[in-house]
Amino acid sequence: MRVVLAEDGVLLRAGLAGLLERFGFAVVAQVGDAGALTAAVADTRPDLVVTDIRMPPTFTDEGLRAAVALRRAEPRLAVVALSQYVERSYAAELLDSGGGERVGYLLKDRVVDVEDFVATLRRVVAGGTVVDPQVVRQLLARRRDPLARLSAREREVLALVAEGHSNTAIASRLVVTEAAVGKHVGNILAKLDLPPAEDTNRRVLAVLAYLRATAF
Repeated sequence: MRVVLAEDGVLLRAGLAGLLERFGFAVVAQVGDAGALTAAVADTRPDLVVTDIRMPPTFTDEGLRAAVALRRAEPRLAVVALSQYVERSYAAELLDSGGGERVGYLLKDRVVDVEDFVATLRRVVAGGTVVDPQVVRQLLARRRDPLARLSAREREVLALVAEGHSNTAIASRLVVTEAAVGKHVGNILAKLDLPPAEDTNRRVLAVLAYLRATAF
């Protein structure tokens, strides 16, 4: 699995590269700014991009904007944003790109298990969507009409869906039956006007419906 790693901190970049290579990834490029990230992806055609969000020259959202642009050009490119911050300006657009597949947004200080982190990267490359729960909470906090249609329990279930949990896992966390979770999920999809459709991940679309509704 070929990876381009973008991180302006030299020590952190080297540490992440060593970690990924130890778990069988091939780090084909290590860069420290958004321009170099774009060039490296064009040169190496990786399977996965792991990028910081705040990079030179302004240290605002260069990495995130570059990731959005890369996904526009190649929607099937797997991208994981790894940051200390939740940048609302482009986060929804990143998570909405490529139909919500092969994308993730993780907060650095909440990555506490190396094997879980590596498994998350593999899940994204395989087509999954992984969003840190803190990112979900901050992005959903400003939703308007769609969120207002959901009950408190339905919002709680949706947040867990956005984190990638199955109905069984959600039932265990909330100490309810799996049938109850299934009913909540059905209500959420109905309230968001997401009717049954083949070849569509309605659970991902439920989260993206909120992200698109935010007025940044």
